[in-house]
Amino acid sequence: MLEKPKPETVQRAIGELAALFGNRLVTSQAVREQHGHTTTWHHNEPPDAVVFAQSTEDVQRIVGVCAKHAIPVIPFGTGTSLEAHVNAPLGGVSIDLRDMNRVLAVHAEDLDCVIEPGVTRKTLNEHLRDQGLFFPIDPGADASLGGMTATRASGTNAVRYGTMKDNVLSLKAVLANGELIKTASRAKKSSAGYDLTRLFVGSEGTLGVITEITLKLAGIPEAIAGGVCPFATVEDACNATIATIQSAIPVARIELLDEIQVRACNAYSKLTLPEQPMLFVEFHGSSAGVAEQSERFGEIAREFGGGPFEWATRAEDRSRIWQARHDAYFAARGLRPGTQGLATDVCVPISRLAECVTETQRDIVENQLLAPIAGHVGDGNFHVLLSIDINDPDEVRRADGFLERLVDRALAMEGTCTGEHGVGEGKLKYLAAEHGEEVLTLMRSIKRALDPQGIMNPGKIGS
Repeated sequence: MLEKPKPETVQRAIGELAALFGNRLVTSQAVREQHGHTTTWHHNEPPDAVVFAQSTEDVQRIVGVCAKHAIPVIPFGTGTSLEAHVNAPLGGVSIDLRDMNRVLAVHAEDLDCVIEPGVTRKTLNEHLRDQGLFFPIDPGADASLGGMTATRASGTNAVRYGTMKDNVLSLKAVLANGELIKTASRAKKSSAGYDLTRLFVGSEGTLGVITEITLKLAGIPEAIAGGVCPFATVEDACNATIATIQSAIPVARIELLDEIQVRACNAYSKLTLPEQPMLFVEFHGSSAGVAEQSERFGEIAREFGGGPFEWATRAEDRSRIWQARHDAYFAARGLRPGTQGLATDVCVPISRLAECVTETQRDIVENQLLAPIAGHVGDGNFHVLLSIDINDPDEVRRADGFLERLVDRALAMEGTCTGEHGVGEGKLKYLAAEHGEEVLTLMRSIKRALDPQGIMNPGKIGS
């Protein structure tokens, strides 16, 4: 494992980078802490310097200098990740990719586009709208697509459109030795060798720095219908979700909010929803298809005591509902001002979803924690949004114990410790329990092969 570089080594590397990049290299405390920032309770671990790259060649030069001095390299997008992915536990150089924000090509006839990593998901969809296309992966934050690729992100549309691993056709990455590789062509499928694209999707900057991405696109649906449906219990809402998926209804979005999260969203987003467990749903397709899907879902919901249905027929009403869902984390924080937020997630096979969520709710109540639940329940993924008084050792202890049990519960149900947040530093300790030591050894072998010095985002995944 890479050791923390000596201060004089770091200063030599910073001096060389300053000569190359001038005022695009920043060493001020505030900027460094911003680039070690985490949005949850993980400790801030700032890099020694930040360089704002503007091209692939810039990234190659930065990595080349860092490799020469064995200095850590930490890629940075928008900093919205939740598991301390951008922290610099050994110091080093953060490469900020915000200025690499060009849409390089849109191939509308092939339903794909080529972008730089600093493009955010909202910016890309604004660029695509006039061509009748959109990119469907939508995590809560307006994250950079480079960061979304690196963390294998997903979001509310994943039940229909998949996650980042399903929507990245190819990418370019700068390796730890400064070399640039391209993992695949624009073809929709290939049997030519190892699937290097999927290796880099979810690698969290530990294998290289992503500098270009080719993405699959989708056509904007002819018709969209959506709305909200309350239930008496979270278990009923989960069982309605399971029945909907097992009935092969092609729902585009189906999101769970428990009663506490609904209360938070009402206050934060100025909604007036009944404060009880709630499903937010949306259907995409033709007018006839959407009407049929909506009717079938309504029948299933009624079987589980759901209703009354409130359909958002206007686009602005749907946007308001889904923006409230995307703002769930910030809404939850508003329930207890002055505390520290911690967002965590797990994912289980959908047949175990109701059991996992209800057991988790029981655990929250028994340990007297404030922890609303929201989830992409169409694929078995849900989030727990804790608010913690970090000055109360007993509450911190209870929260730690809850997190351990949440992961243990998911793994016991043949699930995963993280459905979409990624590993970073926060979930690192759970990988052995999920994968076993043999798989971790293989991951470390891949890491060593591509990064023998261990300079690429050390302390994460395979480190």
